[in-house]
Amino acid sequence: MHEKITMLLRITYYVPRITHHSYMRTRRRGRELALKLLYGFDLLPRDVDATLQEFWSLTRYPEGIREFAEQLVRGTLGHKTEIDEFIAKNAINWTIERMMVVDRNILRCAVYELLYEDVIPPKVTINEALDIAKKYSTPKSSAFINGILDHILHILQKEGVLHLTAGNPSSQDDANNQEIPDRDEVASD
Repeated sequence: MHEKITMLLRITYYVPRITHHSYMRTRRRGRELALKLLYGFDLLPRDVDATLQEFWSLTRYPEGIREFAEQLVRGTLGHKTEIDEFIAKNAINWTIERMMVVDRNILRCAVYELLYEDVIPPKVTINEALDIAKKYSTPKSSAFINGILDHILHILQKEGVLHLTAGNPSSQDDANNQEIPDRDEVASD
């Protein structure tokens, strides 16, 4: 009898251990989907609302992935001019037009997250961008993207626009007193 009650409690109150992992996987899939959509918009500019509406009607992505991807796509495209200017200013000896289409859209999406999505920690944004670059671009692209995003991160921290602890409001006061880490520290995390 005791075993049946224990089993019932385990079934009733079971909280999967992969909840956090599943959430992170949803975010990764959302970023990957956003990259694919941004790539398409970059090659063939068209009406965002109509295209997204048609795309969602033809595909079956889980709600969380769809919502996050759409948030990234709309945000990135909505701030595209400022984001491109910011990338161009910080990508020494590179213009946006010279970058591979995949790389520039990974950068655009990551810079959007760094500038406008303050609940996502910057290190997470950069690591996700690097992992996506390794999956969808050339072997050298992740180093290229890391160099630009690392430089941008240091500039934003120096200007006080963001901190390594973004996404954790309780530690924002402590972040103001923290030393900015070396590039190697940020890149190796």
